[in-house]
Amino acid sequence: MEKLARKRVQALTPYQSARRIGGSGDVWLNANESPFDNEYKLDCSRLNRYGECQPQELINAYADYSNVQPEQVLTTRGADEGIELLIRAFCEPGEEAILYCPPTYGMYEISAETIGVRQKQVPLTQDWQLDLDAIEDNLNQVKLVFVCNPNNPTGNLIRKEDIVALLEMTKDRAIVVVDEAYIDFCLEMSSADLIEQYPNLAILRTMSKAFALAGLRCGFVLADENIINVLLKVIAPYPVPLPVSDIAIAALSESGLAKMQSQVLELNANRAYLKAGLDLMSGLTVFDGWGNFLLVQFPDGDELFKATWDAGMILRNSPLENGVRISIGSRDECEKVLGFIRNYYS
Repeated sequence: MEKLARKRVQALTPYQSARRIGGSGDVWLNANESPFDNEYKLDCSRLNRYGECQPQELINAYADYSNVQPEQVLTTRGADEGIELLIRAFCEPGEEAILYCPPTYGMYEISAETIGVRQKQVPLTQDWQLDLDAIEDNLNQVKLVFVCNPNNPTGNLIRKEDIVALLEMTKDRAIVVVDEAYIDFCLEMSSADLIEQYPNLAILRTMSKAFALAGLRCGFVLADENIINVLLKVIAPYPVPLPVSDIAIAALSESGLAKMQSQVLELNANRAYLKAGLDLMSGLTVFDGWGNFLLVQFPDGDELFKATWDAGMILRNSPLENGVRISIGSRDECEKVLGFIRNYYS
């Protein structure tokens, strides 16, 4: 049966998500999840009926939160579905390509490969910014340019003026997709205010991180109405389960947003605490992070990763040599990891 699969799929190495990698322990800082387990009440009286394709109350709530118009919002099954929808809708398999800038999120490549769309890579510069000249030289047949901001796994922000320059460069040629999965931790740096000016801009969002709803699988695409209408042609008929819509609407209510914003402040404080503690140790390079994680370069990253794994503290390997990505958890979790690393190098 495996031989019946498409050749591309046979050769494909699946994305190594945190759950696929596994592990065991009581400190899980490998998937950029929130440590907050918020409670919600569910109404299960309507589950015999299909929900709306795009629940209007949810669309309106997220539009208000993002300061865009409801017609500029599409809700999806996590931001990952947004990636796939954009590639399926705008790229001809076997003819056209996407472009992305490693080191960055791995699903851009995997989604394109699965669909049969070519991929072009233009690495980030040494300071992890866009190499605009190299991007311009590689735009032939490119329909989508993916930019992760804040970037995963590096944690840095891409300069907004460079995003604007990229939008200008790709006018009438390609769509710039800014993946803002972590933007809620620095919302003032969002590119959402550019949608009105640039019809070739699409923004990916998720409720998995700052909203502490990774298990809900609720994401959004923000874009010009024309892009949204194209995506509506290829999205599944009923992409939003009723419980997902209900919980997401509750999380976007006045009280829900107040809770999220309070938790973001706490996580940002925990990130500063962890960074300050690691900065005091010699031989480590701790990169500035704007999301809910830090990238750290250790003298022996693979050995450190294995040592924490064996101790029940599950972190994440990074493409950076000797790099380990540490999600920001509770203060207790940050203290445990910091204490272990201090003892490991003492």
